[in-house]
Amino acid sequence: MHAWPASEVPALPGQGRDLRIHDTATGGSITLDPGPVARIYVCGITPYDATHIGHAATYNAFDLVQRVWLDTKRQVHYVQNVTDVDDPLLERAERDGVDWTALAEQETELFREDMTALRMLPPRQYIGAVEAIPGIVPLVERLRDLGAAYELEGDTYFSVEADPHFGQVSHLDAAAMRLLSAERGGDPDRPGKKNPLDPMLWSAAREGEPSWDGGSLGRGRPGWHIECVAIALDHLGMGFDVQGGGSDLVFPHHEMGASHAQVLTGEFPMAKAYVHAGMVALHGEKMSKSKGNLVFVSRLRRDGVDPAAIRLALLAHHYRADWEWTDQVLQDAVTRLGHWRAAVSRPDGPSAEALVDEIREALANDLDAPAALAAVDRWTVTQEQQGGTDAGAPGIVSRAVDALLGVAL
Repeated sequence: MHAWPASEVPALPGQGRDLRIHDTATGGSITLDPGPVARIYVCGITPYDATHIGHAATYNAFDLVQRVWLDTKRQVHYVQNVTDVDDPLLERAERDGVDWTALAEQETELFREDMTALRMLPPRQYIGAVEAIPGIVPLVERLRDLGAAYELEGDTYFSVEADPHFGQVSHLDAAAMRLLSAERGGDPDRPGKKNPLDPMLWSAAREGEPSWDGGSLGRGRPGWHIECVAIALDHLGMGFDVQGGGSDLVFPHHEMGASHAQVLTGEFPMAKAYVHAGMVALHGEKMSKSKGNLVFVSRLRRDGVDPAAIRLALLAHHYRADWEWTDQVLQDAVTRLGHWRAAVSRPDGPSAEALVDEIREALANDLDAPAALAAVDRWTVTQEQQGGTDAGAPGIVSRAVDALLGVAL
């Protein structure tokens, strides 16, 4: 599976700062110190309702992570998956009377178009669950051989008790885990499981559903968590720098994935930092496919909204915050974009050296994009009210906003 084209990231004078970021697993801020190549895995979409603003907010957060690292003169090895076979996708295809593979391809292509328009830097590897199956099957067989997996009526489950570190990503109690498991694709009430929280590794073939050769596992398809583990371990290895996604992935997805990987390799932790973006609401409720209260990037673009304004609307909120999409949020972003573009279109302006430092410091401080935007706003007001004599300043501001915030002026 291919990703989308990369937009050019302008080079800036000087060098960025190391990223201090909130780690869900420790509950505090840590300073990331990757090697020459920073490694990040971000969980991708299940392609049946792409791309809504909640998606865009999540990928915007991890796009900023990449930009901060690039500004420190590191390379970035970014991997993202596409869950192109899963129950919600199959259910949507059946509801709409379409082929599930066609639906997945259509929505994945729309996602690519939206990511390109929003200037999100693409992953080096963009891997679908289906194409990852040949690498998933041996991992499930190995877990079984290690005594960390068991069969139940043809299905294969992971035993959470096999990982002594289970629970150290989310730090939830068993009752909260069981509730979230039921809400987010698990089956805690299924009779015969060793532990209600045990997740599916391999689902045996069902009538009318797609299935693949699972070797000694029999025909079937992979569970959700092992998909990401197989892809991450194959391309990044253990101990990569950031595992990213929305806050709704903390449990069960990232908790279970960490346990799978840790049992498979005997190493801990799977990732040095678990980083999660907040949820976006609409009309007072979390934006979600099940509720149908979605605002789509593609629809905004068709309505003539500049993708740079959409990006500014996302950047106006701290990545970890839960927030609400409104018409006013978008209008504020459109207005801000107009002011910024007018300011950098002038032949000269106030010195921009301090501004670049402010943007760098804001982003290094747990991706504080609102503070970065406020710094650009201050420079813009000075430009509008007083002007300046530095002929290079507007160009530096334009390049800095593009390189560090992904906004083309």
